[in-house]
Amino acid sequence: MTPIQAQALPLVLDGKDLIAQSKTGSGKTAAFALGLLQHLKVEAFRIQALVLCPTRELAEQVAQEIRTLGRMIPNIKVLTLCGGTPLAPQTDSIKHGAHIIVGTPGRIDDHLRRNHLPLDNVSTLVLDEADRMLDMGFQTEMENIIGQLPKQYQTLLFSATFSDEIKAIAQRIMRQPEQLLIAEAHEDSSIQQHLYQIADESQRVQAVSLLLLHHRPRSSVIFCNTKRETKEVAEALYQQGFFTLALHGDLEQRDRDQTLLRFANKSISVLVATDVAARGLDIDDLDMVINYHIAGDKEVHVHRIGRTGRAGNSGLACTLYSETEAYKVARLEDYLGYTLKAEPLPPEGLLKKRAELPDMVTLLIQAGKKQKLRPGDILGALTGEDGITGKEVGKINVLGTRSYVAVQRPVHRIALKKLEQGKLKGRQFRVRKL
Repeated sequence: MTPIQAQALPLVLDGKDLIAQSKTGSGKTAAFALGLLQHLKVEAFRIQALVLCPTRELAEQVAQEIRTLGRMIPNIKVLTLCGGTPLAPQTDSIKHGAHIIVGTPGRIDDHLRRNHLPLDNVSTLVLDEADRMLDMGFQTEMENIIGQLPKQYQTLLFSATFSDEIKAIAQRIMRQPEQLLIAEAHEDSSIQQHLYQIADESQRVQAVSLLLLHHRPRSSVIFCNTKRETKEVAEALYQQGFFTLALHGDLEQRDRDQTLLRFANKSISVLVATDVAARGLDIDDLDMVINYHIAGDKEVHVHRIGRTGRAGNSGLACTLYSETEAYKVARLEDYLGYTLKAEPLPPEGLLKKRAELPDMVTLLIQAGKKQKLRPGDILGALTGEDGITGKEVGKINVLGTRSYVAVQRPVHRIALKKLEQGKLKGRQFRVRKL
């Protein structure tokens, strides 16, 4: 077990209220999910646990992990309620019943206002990444939701920071909570931090290109402070030959989901994102993080670099700064407790080199769960006669009316032809390369 799991799980199982402060990648989802599942009365088909998350992506990841951990418990139902999808199908799902609800505060509050969501039997409330829910302006919705819960329930609050607002909420809704402060999940040795000073603002994109060409990460995230900057940096890198996509709050939900999916399956190697957009980003082996600017908040910086070097892997974090940002470097050093020494950027001669292509290519199939499609159907179609091998197939994601399959780049044309000309569930569907 990770430290947060070892210390939190006994308290969760004992039914204690808990405030746990731990960083991303520390394994907190399993810490509360195992407790929820242990306390569940499966034969009582009603909502017994509510998990609130700041973003749809995080909510879906949490729900999936709960399903995975509870896969040996028969007839368990975990329902995800988030924005970006129509209300009506969610309302129908609620009517059919569920044991555990995982969702975002805005959509949960919406259902409550319409009297769709009975919370009378909730025995456990989880506030996951509570600090980010407050940062994103969800305090009113959170208060409304908490006001709809029964008098007696267990509250589990997980947060990377412990602000005054978090303390105020905890004091109002929690009963003698236990408190855990888990040290940073990433050892200094697991993440190499590098600092680079640039002469002026026009040099930033070139500096990013040099770092990418020098280190050649298979998977990297560039953090920007604004949505506009995110779009501009992604476009500039794309023009220089990098397989790059932007992730920001202006994206439609489908485009956002598709961007995250392609990045996770290694068919996009560079993701340019804002901090809010990157919440819930859970990539197993992220090689490199680049801070385009130093984050305004010291703890956000730690959260950013914590995206790499997860689960014991080594990671690389590079930060760019100008002379006008020197005070931020000093403030960051005080917070981290060690000095960050500026290094020279890689030589400009690297700009003559070409960016490496991603390992995988994503194919989009215009069919999904509504057409009764399963991952095994897609795998079988790809690996049939004159097809490709199972080892050449990456992640397969089957959604409502669409499916995505990642295949190794050298064989993607064979795979595309195989799916175009073959049949899935006895039918032919449209397929295209993204």
